[in-house]
Amino acid sequence: MRLLVSSTLAGSALLLSACSTLDGLDTRTNQGPCPAAGSVYEAQRVVEFNGEGDQYYDIEYTGEINGVRLFCRYVEDNPIEAQIEIDFAFGRGEAATANQHTFNYFVAVTRTNRAVIEKQVFPVNVEFRNGRQVVTMEETVGRIVIPRADSSISGANFEILVGFELTDEQRTFNETGRRFLLQTQ
Repeated sequence: MRLLVSSTLAGSALLLSACSTLDGLDTRTNQGPCPAAGSVYEAQRVVEFNGEGDQYYDIEYTGEINGVRLFCRYVEDNPIEAQIEIDFAFGRGEAATANQHTFNYFVAVTRTNRAVIEKQVFPVNVEFRNGRQVVTMEETVGRIVIPRADSSISGANFEILVGFELTDEQRTFNETGRRFLLQTQ
């Protein structure tokens, strides 16, 4: 399996649906389902504090994954070729000192309910322009290739999962169930 890095910021929604084809691929019907796709619950949000505490006024930046869509294509014994779109919301808290920030998120391919086959980390640069405290955006990882041994292996044997790269402290914070959602102005 290889995740071919072609992460791009999408300015508009792609004209694809779960039944349509990816650009330049075979137009025959998929022989089976696409891999399941979603965000890892424990890593679907990140809260970064200024180091002085963990209260609302100590927040520098927040990020949340709000949606994941996967489009795939495979026929006969060809590899599964997929593209994933991820909807993000990012917040700038009271303790933030800059109007831009870089978050890191991962895309991982796993065997269904088993170990990770491959994982790649991607940066997303966010700018909070004109005093905005919340920015929403979509990121697309445009080419994910999952080899199959033969035509009997369907996409149902795999999952594609996304989440934020977290420190141990951020992971612990998420596990407590605490949430800080910054409101739009």
